[in-house]
Amino acid sequence: MRCASIIGRKNAGKTTLLVALVREFRRQGHRVATIKHAHHPADADTRGTDSWRHFTEGESDQTLLVSPTTRTLFERVPDRTGPRDLARRYFPKADLVLVEGFKSAGLPCVEVHRREIAEAPIHDPDDPGANLWIALMTDDADLRATCPVLRFQDTMWLHLLASMIRERAEVLG
Repeated sequence: MRCASIIGRKNAGKTTLLVALVREFRRQGHRVATIKHAHHPADADTRGTDSWRHFTEGESDQTLLVSPTTRTLFERVPDRTGPRDLARRYFPKADLVLVEGFKSAGLPCVEVHRREIAEAPIHDPDDPGANLWIALMTDDADLRATCPVLRFQDTMWLHLLASMIRERAEVLG
């Protein structure tokens, strides 16, 4: 299993890029899983449903909601588990795990940078972790960096980025 992260500032387009990459990897025949990091508690269930009542009113430690086509696990755990351990625990059969966020996890990453969101990317060539950048995806025609820079207006950027991620993603044992 390989793991890489998509990072960037709020509203830069991280989710849009991740979704496009998942579709591309699936088109290529890979089993892909994703992990989304949130800075706030996530409510994924509807108030009043049986599963919501099991987990919220009953305060179960874990509730597994099973339908004919999906499973959703709700767990009460501290938010200290890193993306590597989460990937190993929940996605042992995945070929690739794409993580959105977890900037400080030290994973190989792709940064999404939009010039209307921020003047400069997060990438800092003087940072000790600068070598973890697989690429910078941007709409800024003038942006230069010490890592590869791909532009949304380029042709074939999605296929090229997918290849770069496959080559540079961290292998999790």
